[in-house]
Amino acid sequence: MSTPQDSTTPQPFRLDGRHALVTGGASGIGEATVKELARAGAFLWIADINSSAAEALAASVDSAKALPLDVTNPNSIAAAVAQVHRLDILVNNAGIGHVGSIEATEPADFDRLLNVNVRAVYLVTRAFLPLLLAAGANGGRTGTIVNIGSVAGLVGIKQRFAYCTTKGAVIAMTRQLAVEYPKTLRVMPFAPAPWKRHLWRAILRNSTKTTRLRSAPTCAPASPSDVLASRKKSHRWCATSPRTKPHLSLAPFSISMVAGRLRNLGGPVSAKL
Repeated sequence: MSTPQDSTTPQPFRLDGRHALVTGGASGIGEATVKELARAGAFLWIADINSSAAEALAASVDSAKALPLDVTNPNSIAAAVAQVHRLDILVNNAGIGHVGSIEATEPADFDRLLNVNVRAVYLVTRAFLPLLLAAGANGGRTGTIVNIGSVAGLVGIKQRFAYCTTKGAVIAMTRQLAVEYPKTLRVMPFAPAPWKRHLWRAILRNSTKTTRLRSAPTCAPASPSDVLASRKKSHRWCATSPRTKPHLSLAPFSISMVAGRLRNLGGPVSAKL
Protein backbone atom coordinates (compact mmCIF):
# COMPACT_ATOMS: atom_id res chain seq x y z
CA MET A 1 0.00 0.00 0.00
CA SER A 2 1.38 3.39 -0.94
CA THR A 3 1.68 6.48 1.19
CA PRO A 4 -0.91 9.04 0.02
CA GLN A 5 0.62 11.48 -2.43
CA ASP A 6 -0.12 15.18 -2.76
CA SER A 7 0.26 16.27 -6.35
CA THR A 8 0.49 19.92 -5.27
CA THR A 9 3.45 19.30 -2.93
CA PRO A 10 6.85 20.25 -4.41
CA GLN A 11 9.23 17.31 -4.84
CA PRO A 12 12.56 18.68 -6.12
CA PHE A 13 14.67 16.02 -4.39
CA ARG A 14 14.68 12.33 -5.22
CA LEU A 15 16.30 9.46 -3.35
CA ASP A 16 15.57 6.67 -5.80
CA GLY A 17 17.78 3.65 -5.30
CA ARG A 18 19.01 4.74 -1.90
CA HIS A 19 18.57 2.67 1.27
CA ALA A 20 17.75 4.44 4.54
CA LEU A 21 17.38 3.30 8.15
CA VAL A 22 15.45 5.32 10.74
CA THR A 23 15.75 4.41 14.43
CA GLY A 24 12.59 4.94 16.41
CA GLY A 25 10.99 4.97 12.99
CA ALA A 26 7.54 3.63 13.89
CA SER A 27 6.11 6.78 15.44
CA GLY A 28 6.39 10.54 15.85
CA ILE A 29 9.27 12.28 14.07
CA GLY A 30 10.59 8.89 12.98
CA GLU A 31 7.33 7.94 11.31
CA ALA A 32 7.13 11.29 9.50
CA THR A 33 10.74 10.86 8.35
CA VAL A 34 10.03 7.37 7.04
CA LYS A 35 7.05 8.62 5.03
CA GLU A 36 8.99 11.52 3.51
CA LEU A 37 11.98 9.38 2.54
CA ALA A 38 9.66 6.77 1.03
CA ARG A 39 7.83 9.51 -0.86
CA ALA A 40 11.19 10.53 -2.34
CA GLY A 41 11.85 6.99 -3.57
CA ALA A 42 14.15 5.51 -0.92
CA PHE A 43 13.93 1.98 0.47
CA LEU A 44 13.31 2.18 4.23
CA TRP A 45 14.39 0.08 7.19
CA ILE A 46 11.99 1.01 10.00
CA ALA A 47 14.11 0.21 13.05
CA ASP A 48 12.10 0.26 16.26
CA ILE A 49 11.78 -1.45 19.62
CA ASN A 50 8.02 -1.63 18.95
CA SER A 51 8.04 -4.36 16.29
CA SER A 52 4.27 -4.42 15.74
CA ALA A 53 4.13 -0.67 15.09
CA ALA A 54 7.10 -0.93 12.73
CA GLU A 55 5.43 -3.77 10.83
CA ALA A 56 2.19 -1.80 10.51
CA LEU A 57 4.01 1.24 9.15
CA ALA A 58 6.07 -0.86 6.76
CA ALA A 59 2.85 -2.28 5.31
CA SER A 60 1.51 1.21 4.67
CA VAL A 61 4.40 2.66 2.65
CA ASP A 62 6.21 1.58 -0.49
CA SER A 63 9.54 -0.23 -0.22
CA ALA A 64 9.88 -0.55 3.53
CA LYS A 65 10.72 -3.30 5.96
CA ALA A 66 10.46 -3.44 9.76
CA LEU A 67 13.67 -4.06 11.70
CA PRO A 68 13.47 -4.97 15.41
CA LEU A 69 15.99 -2.80 17.24
CA ASP A 70 16.75 -1.79 20.81
CA VAL A 71 19.26 1.02 20.31
CA THR A 72 20.67 0.52 23.82
CA ASN A 73 21.47 -3.17 23.33
CA PRO A 74 24.69 -4.06 21.45
CA ASN A 75 23.37 -7.56 20.69
CA SER A 76 20.18 -6.14 19.18
CA ILE A 77 22.23 -3.70 17.12
CA ALA A 78 24.50 -6.50 15.87
CA ALA A 79 21.47 -8.54 14.85
CA ALA A 80 20.09 -5.56 12.93
CA VAL A 81 23.39 -4.95 11.15
CA ALA A 82 23.44 -8.60 10.07
CA GLN A 83 20.15 -8.07 8.22
CA VAL A 84 21.18 -4.89 6.41
CA HIS A 85 23.56 -5.40 3.51
CA ARG A 86 23.48 -1.89 2.11
CA LEU A 87 22.93 1.51 3.72
CA ASP A 88 23.10 5.01 2.25
CA ILE A 89 21.27 7.02 4.93
CA LEU A 90 21.16 6.58 8.70
CA VAL A 91 18.73 8.67 10.76
CA ASN A 92 19.45 8.45 14.50
CA ASN A 93 16.05 9.46 15.78
CA ALA A 94 15.23 7.27 18.80
CA GLY A 95 15.33 9.14 22.09
CA ILE A 96 13.59 9.75 25.40
CA GLY A 97 12.78 12.80 27.51
CA HIS A 98 12.77 13.74 31.17
CA VAL A 99 11.38 16.74 33.03
CA GLY A 100 13.25 18.07 36.04
CA SER A 101 16.01 20.34 37.32
CA ILE A 102 19.36 18.91 38.41
CA GLU A 103 17.95 18.57 41.94
CA ALA A 104 14.96 16.59 40.66
CA THR A 105 17.02 14.42 38.31
CA GLU A 106 18.16 11.24 40.04
CA PRO A 107 21.38 9.56 38.87
CA ALA A 108 19.30 6.69 37.42
CA ASP A 109 17.28 9.17 35.36
CA PHE A 110 20.41 10.90 34.11
CA ASP A 111 22.07 7.60 33.20
CA ARG A 112 18.93 6.46 31.37
CA LEU A 113 18.89 9.54 29.16
CA LEU A 114 22.62 9.33 28.49
CA ASN A 115 22.21 5.67 27.53
CA VAL A 116 19.36 6.23 25.08
CA ASN A 117 20.00 9.71 23.75
CA VAL A 118 23.80 9.71 23.52
CA ARG A 119 25.41 6.28 23.92
CA ALA A 120 22.87 4.68 21.56
CA VAL A 121 23.70 7.20 18.82
CA TYR A 122 27.36 6.23 19.22
CA LEU A 123 26.61 2.49 19.22
CA VAL A 124 24.30 2.54 16.21
CA THR A 125 26.50 4.88 14.17
CA ARG A 126 29.63 2.88 14.90
CA ALA A 127 27.93 -0.38 13.99
CA PHE A 128 26.57 0.86 10.65
CA LEU A 129 29.61 2.98 9.78
CA PRO A 130 31.23 0.40 7.44
CA LEU A 131 28.07 0.23 5.32
CA LEU A 132 27.77 4.02 5.19
CA LEU A 133 31.41 4.42 4.17
CA ALA A 134 30.97 1.76 1.51
CA ALA A 135 28.06 3.73 0.03
CA GLY A 136 30.43 6.41 -1.21
CA ALA A 137 33.16 4.05 -2.38
CA ASN A 138 33.91 3.50 -6.04
CA GLY A 139 32.28 6.72 -7.14
CA GLY A 140 28.95 6.13 -5.38
CA ARG A 141 26.94 8.77 -3.57
CA THR A 142 28.32 9.69 -0.16
CA GLY A 143 26.70 8.04 2.82
CA THR A 144 24.58 10.31 5.01
CA ILE A 145 24.03 10.43 8.78
CA VAL A 146 21.29 12.63 10.21
CA ASN A 147 21.10 12.90 13.99
CA ILE A 148 17.87 14.22 15.47
CA GLY A 149 18.93 16.63 18.18
CA SER A 150 16.68 19.29 19.63
CA VAL A 151 16.46 23.00 20.17
CA ALA A 152 16.97 21.90 23.79
CA GLY A 153 20.57 21.16 22.83
CA LEU A 154 21.07 24.77 21.76
CA VAL A 155 19.37 26.79 24.49
CA GLY A 156 18.71 26.33 28.16
CA ILE A 157 15.14 25.25 28.97
CA LYS A 158 13.84 25.19 32.52
CA GLN A 159 13.18 21.76 34.01
CA ARG A 160 15.01 19.99 31.17
CA PHE A 161 18.42 19.43 32.78
CA ALA A 162 19.10 15.89 31.55
CA TYR A 163 17.35 16.29 28.20
CA CYS A 164 19.19 19.52 27.29
CA THR A 165 22.49 17.95 28.34
CA THR A 166 22.04 14.87 26.16
CA LYS A 167 20.79 16.75 23.09
CA GLY A 168 23.74 19.12 23.34
CA ALA A 169 25.96 16.05 23.30
CA VAL A 170 24.23 14.72 20.18
CA ILE A 171 24.91 17.99 18.34
CA ALA A 172 28.56 17.97 19.44
CA MET A 173 28.94 14.32 18.39
CA THR A 174 27.48 15.13 14.98
CA ARG A 175 29.89 17.97 14.35
CA GLN A 176 32.80 15.78 15.41
CA LEU A 177 31.78 13.09 12.92
CA ALA A 178 31.56 15.70 10.18
CA VAL A 179 35.13 16.83 10.98
CA GLU A 180 36.50 13.28 11.06
CA TYR A 181 34.86 12.19 7.78
CA PRO A 182 34.80 15.39 5.69
CA LYS A 183 34.95 13.68 2.30
CA THR A 184 33.59 10.20 2.93
CA LEU A 185 30.39 11.00 4.86
CA ARG A 186 27.77 13.72 5.00
CA VAL A 187 26.80 14.22 8.65
CA MET A 188 24.35 16.76 10.06
CA PRO A 189 22.12 17.39 13.07
CA PHE A 190 18.49 18.55 13.10
CA ALA A 191 17.27 20.66 16.02
CA PRO A 192 13.46 20.64 16.09
CA ALA A 193 11.26 22.40 18.61
CA PRO A 194 8.82 20.32 20.74
CA TRP A 195 6.54 18.16 18.58
CA LYS A 196 2.87 17.55 19.16
CA ARG A 197 3.06 13.82 19.74
CA HIS A 198 3.97 11.20 22.34
CA LEU A 199 6.21 12.68 25.06
CA TRP A 200 4.88 16.21 25.30
CA ARG A 201 1.21 15.35 24.88
CA ALA A 202 1.57 12.61 27.48
CA ILE A 203 3.18 15.01 29.95
CA LEU A 204 0.42 17.56 29.49
CA ARG A 205 -2.29 14.92 29.74
CA ASN A 206 -1.08 13.21 32.89
CA SER A 207 2.11 14.17 34.64
CA THR A 208 2.14 11.04 36.81
CA LYS A 209 2.42 8.57 33.95
CA THR A 210 5.65 7.30 32.51
CA THR A 211 6.14 8.88 29.08
CA ARG A 212 7.94 7.86 25.92
CA LEU A 213 9.49 9.70 23.02
CA ARG A 214 10.00 8.24 19.56
CA SER A 215 9.64 4.60 20.53
CA ALA A 216 12.71 4.36 22.72
CA PRO A 217 12.76 2.41 26.01
CA THR A 218 10.53 3.88 28.72
CA CYS A 219 11.81 6.92 30.58
CA ALA A 220 11.15 8.22 34.07
CA PRO A 221 7.79 9.68 35.16
CA ALA A 222 7.31 13.30 34.21
CA SER A 223 6.93 16.05 36.76
CA PRO A 224 3.92 18.42 36.95
CA SER A 225 2.32 19.27 33.64
CA ASP A 226 2.00 22.96 34.38
CA VAL A 227 5.67 23.25 33.39
CA LEU A 228 4.60 22.73 29.80
CA ALA A 229 1.13 24.20 30.08
CA SER A 230 2.65 27.56 30.93
CA ARG A 231 4.61 27.74 27.68
CA LYS A 232 4.51 31.16 26.04
CA LYS A 233 2.19 31.46 23.07
CA SER A 234 5.15 32.26 20.83
CA HIS A 235 6.63 28.82 21.57
CA ARG A 236 4.66 27.03 18.91
CA TRP A 237 4.41 23.26 18.58
CA CYS A 238 5.71 21.54 15.46
CA ALA A 239 3.54 18.99 13.65
CA THR A 240 4.61 15.59 12.33
CA SER A 241 2.30 15.54 9.33
CA PRO A 242 3.67 13.68 6.30
CA ARG A 243 2.60 16.74 4.33
CA THR A 244 5.29 18.93 5.90
CA LYS A 245 7.33 20.53 3.15
CA PRO A 246 9.53 17.79 1.69
CA HIS A 247 11.54 20.26 -0.36
CA LEU A 248 12.89 21.52 2.99
CA SER A 249 12.98 18.29 4.99
CA LEU A 250 14.71 16.23 2.30
CA ALA A 251 17.32 18.81 1.34
CA PRO A 252 20.06 17.50 3.68
CA PHE A 253 19.74 14.00 2.18
CA SER A 254 20.39 15.33 -1.31
CA ILE A 255 22.77 18.30 -1.07
CA SER A 256 26.46 17.61 -0.62
CA MET A 257 27.56 20.94 0.89
CA VAL A 258 25.73 20.67 4.19
CA ALA A 259 28.02 18.42 6.22
CA GLY A 260 28.13 19.45 9.87
CA ARG A 261 25.58 22.22 9.31
CA LEU A 262 22.89 22.45 11.96
CA ARG A 263 19.31 22.47 10.68
CA ASN A 264 17.70 24.58 13.40
CA LEU A 265 13.93 23.99 13.33
CA GLY A 266 13.39 25.51 16.76
CA GLY A 267 11.28 28.45 15.62
CA PRO A 268 10.71 31.19 18.23
CA VAL A 269 12.14 28.94 20.97
CA SER A 270 15.64 29.43 19.54
CA ALA A 271 15.25 33.05 18.45
CA LYS A 272 17.79 34.10 21.06
CA LEU A 273 20.58 32.29 19.20
